[in-house]
Amino acid sequence: MANDNGYIFDLLEELGFSEFAARTGQFLLGRPLAIFLIIVVAFAISRVASRIANGWVDALVARSALPARAVRSAARAKTLASVVASLVRVVIWTMAVLLILGRLGIDLGPFIAGASIVGFALGFGAQSLVRDFLAGFFIIAEDQFGVGDVITVNEATGTVEDVTLRVTQIRSTDGTVWFIPNGEIKKVGNSAKDWSRAIVDIVLLSGADVVAATAVIADEIAKFGDDSAWVDAVLDRPEVLGVEDIGPDGTTVRVSVRTHPDQRARVARELRARIGARLRVDGFLAVKDHGPGRGSSSGAPPPPTSSD
Repeated sequence: MANDNGYIFDLLEELGFSEFAARTGQFLLGRPLAIFLIIVVAFAISRVASRIANGWVDALVARSALPARAVRSAARAKTLASVVASLVRVVIWTMAVLLILGRLGIDLGPFIAGASIVGFALGFGAQSLVRDFLAGFFIIAEDQFGVGDVITVNEATGTVEDVTLRVTQIRSTDGTVWFIPNGEIKKVGNSAKDWSRAIVDIVLLSGADVVAATAVIADEIAKFGDDSAWVDAVLDRPEVLGVEDIGPDGTTVRVSVRTHPDQRARVARELRARIGARLRVDGFLAVKDHGPGRGSSSGAPPPPTSSD
């Protein structure tokens, strides 16, 4: 009749040892050897799995990273790879510990049942937390936005001050700090991605010579484009897009220029000042214009606006 005393017991018995000696050898060597093998295999699998996780994260970030943000993307890839590798190691070593406890003869039934109940309760109660972490992972991995970017998400617009796996923190122009769980971010607009566009709308008084005024505006923005002090702030020469609107207050002429994202507001303000001064000198009057913030400005203070 076959027995299940173990390989070491059978080996020692075949070598001529007594049953007692064989059982003693099985007791002293069998379990320690099995536990040692479990530890070695768990260590090897954790190393390989960590490398695979790191490669997967690097590939994910490489597919979405912009060349201009290589430094930030590399840092985020390192952080994400560390998080994923740590999770993989936790799973593997948890399984290894359970196997070791089983080899020591400990009944795992109560542990598994208790862990299942606790896991179900935690999973049910932390669904939103898990969703936030998953969303945050892909926000960081895909470099959708980062610290310093100006974004619009849900009803809030402002500068990103912090991004974690769980929450995004942005500060609006009025100083309000918004904490937005990543799982609630369904759509986000990033105005600091690679390049931006400064838009200035000039409203000429009714009856003004639009053709002459447009020529004056074009001449002034051409001088701005040739100004060496601003060459590092703009990506293309400014251009007059033409008449944008005709209303009771006058005719709106729009000016546009591509800029570096962090220079958009600064460029728009400079264009406003230069065009406004030139129009006054040449006998025209700009009564309002709109910059990146879509607010109004003129010789008088702008009317109050509300912002979320």
